[in-house]
Amino acid sequence: MSEVRVWLEEALAVPAVQALVVVLGGLLLARVVDFVIIRGLARLVRRTKTDMDDRVLAMLHRPIFVSVVLVSLHVATRLLALPATFASPLLSLLATLAILVWTTAALRLSHLLLEALGSGERRVPWVEARTAPLLDNLSKLVVVGLAVYALLVVWHLDVRPWLASAGIAGIAIGFAAKDTLANLFGGLSVIADAPYKLGDFIVLDSGERGVVTRIGLRSTRILTRDDVEITIPNGVIANAKITNESGGPYEKHRLTITIGVAYGSDVDHVRTALLAAAASVSGLSREPEPRVRFTEFGDSALIFRLQCWIDKPAERGLMRDALNTAVYKRLMVEKITIPFPQRDVHLQGTGPSA
Repeated sequence: MSEVRVWLEEALAVPAVQALVVVLGGLLLARVVDFVIIRGLARLVRRTKTDMDDRVLAMLHRPIFVSVVLVSLHVATRLLALPATFASPLLSLLATLAILVWTTAALRLSHLLLEALGSGERRVPWVEARTAPLLDNLSKLVVVGLAVYALLVVWHLDVRPWLASAGIAGIAIGFAAKDTLANLFGGLSVIADAPYKLGDFIVLDSGERGVVTRIGLRSTRILTRDDVEITIPNGVIANAKITNESGGPYEKHRLTITIGVAYGSDVDHVRTALLAAAASVSGLSREPEPRVRFTEFGDSALIFRLQCWIDKPAERGLMRDALNTAVYKRLMVEKITIPFPQRDVHLQGTGPSA
């Protein structure tokens, strides 16, 4: 027995044997981690209502196993005490494999995270169908950029010249394409702030009014009521005052028309006639109900305002026409006079000719 112990001690004193033991121990440890942690957590996540944690755990299964094996190989390489000309490239190669494994996992995990943020009852408002591709590409760009930087570090390459060159190139590109960059950052601000979405009816402070048909990284397109598509750079959008007629708690839009009736008219009669005219127009929203306001005493008429709601702002022109027609016909039936401005002109002169 003592001879076996001595033989083991002598064998373990050999660096190659130590390295072999470490590698075999790493493989065993990887199996244990896979069985205890991964499968143990799998039993817990099966009890949750969502399958997102199951997918994340399944995605991390291979990277964790490979990482434990690579760590054991790293330790074994150092135990071998190889010459620097062999050890350094070998250690860099092992680190490269680890970076590639976790870069692939990070790319899949970022896509899965965006999918989780954009779905379900607790979805994030700024992650939706129009923004998901952009955010996915940005996340991939960040992950790949960090992976490239890590590769340069593990291969002992000086990154300072690369960073300096990138800084100079960035300044040159910034001056050459400042308008394009302004539109790019304007598009990012539109996506992050979300002042409107596809299908919203918006009005810009410059007068453009229409339905949003496309939100791109460089520009936004709206379709006017004349069926003319206008492309507006996002740099302009980001600095413009935007009225979103489809925003708010609901998409309904208030439609107001002003009516003047002759002095001497029965106010209650006028109110009833205007409400009856609104009730006869199909397409008006019944909630909130139409309302009439007696607003002022005009020069030639009593001024009333009929306020109604429509379901979509794009129907404002059509419903205003229908409502004006119904009001005019109803006032004619009820024999309520709609006055027009009148002026008496008195000519005053001096002398016989006057």
